[in-house]
Amino acid sequence: MSAEIIDRTGDSKPAGVSFRRRAYPYLAWVPLALLLLIGTLWAAAALYFDVRAASLRVPLAAAYVAAALAVWIRVKGKWRKAGLTVVGFALVLGWWFTLQPSNDRDWEPDLAVLPYVDIEGNKITIHNIRNCDYLTETNFVVQHYDRTLDLDTLHTLDLYMVYWGAPLIAHTMMSFGFAEGERVCFSIETRKQKGQVYSAVKGLFRQFELICVVADERDVVRLRTNYRQGEEVYLYRLRSSPASIRQLFLEYVQRTNRLRHHPEWYNAVTDNCTTGIRAQRSASERAPWDWRMLVNGRGDEWLYERGLFFTNVPLAELKERGHINVRARAADKAADFSKQIRQGVP
Repeated sequence: MSAEIIDRTGDSKPAGVSFRRRAYPYLAWVPLALLLLIGTLWAAAALYFDVRAASLRVPLAAAYVAAALAVWIRVKGKWRKAGLTVVGFALVLGWWFTLQPSNDRDWEPDLAVLPYVDIEGNKITIHNIRNCDYLTETNFVVQHYDRTLDLDTLHTLDLYMVYWGAPLIAHTMMSFGFAEGERVCFSIETRKQKGQVYSAVKGLFRQFELICVVADERDVVRLRTNYRQGEEVYLYRLRSSPASIRQLFLEYVQRTNRLRHHPEWYNAVTDNCTTGIRAQRSASERAPWDWRMLVNGRGDEWLYERGLFFTNVPLAELKERGHINVRARAADKAADFSKQIRQGVP
């Protein structure tokens, strides 16, 4: 005979049903409690990383955590506890949004000069295309040049994916090809101050400004294949119409020009080398969101599924043939570096 309980009206109810009804409010509370915990940890980390007075970072972060714990230990009523936690988070978030990016800092030499583009009809002049002459990763001569190009001759779009040991995360760069082998590569990166070192954790906070590097492939590609240790670079030819290539190029140009006068914060999730590309496009024209935009080391798989690669060979073969490190080291400072690294790429 199944277990039963008698309610006040005399009706009998299965014990399991009664238990579930009592448990539902607590189970519903779990997701909210988790969000509150994440918010509290983020706020404490924001104080630790982003308070500009270094001597105050640890005391303020510790005080925030202590205050949050005191609320949950001493205040009665779970909704009152939750409300006070949200208020504390909102105060930190409000302060955090007051932190403003700047173009006036002591930058690393290769990131000190901002590119910009002049447009006159179909003629564009790109100023400050970077082409550093590298001896080692950290020993280089900073060089820039200007180049005038005809938008009517823009006809190819290539994707670079750069891995440094984490297979789920990659750095992405877009390269645009013009007539007579002219190529311009765009790389959305952190604009580091002298002495700063990139950190994925710090990239979640307001530690780095954002820069759109406009460079010669002999700079941004060769740096990663020939001089940085442990980076593997893959090149993919993208299938796209001339109109779509032109639109994407002009989106990069507009953002490059905007950053010159209106600096932005880099964010490792919302505005990085991949999500930043999507953010350049108006919301109505963006591709549907896919989790591989965030876990972008799998981005080639997503693009392959959508038929955006200029080939039908299997993805594993495409990736193998697109691995350019060996060819890039052989080409090194050759004038036709871009041509040599594309040999054998479908």
